[in-house]
Amino acid sequence: MVQVQLRVPEESIKDIDKWVKAGRFKSRSDAIKTMISFYEEKERTREFLSMLLKRSEEAKDKKMLIRLDEVK
Repeated sequence: MVQVQLRVPEESIKDIDKWVKAGRFKSRSDAIKTMISFYEEKERTREFLSMLLKRSEEAKDKKMLIRLDEVK
């Protein structure tokens, strides 16, 4: 792990402290690491969706789509 220093708006720290106090996270550090993980997962999902849409367009261009009502 690498230690970093960052500046965070005071309101965000107040929210994080509330979540820690409520037991949702073990610490501020845990909360921020979790938020980064959620963002990374969101980005992976966005990239996957982009790839699916690209492949769908490629299939459409090559007339490789199968209509579900044609499947028996």
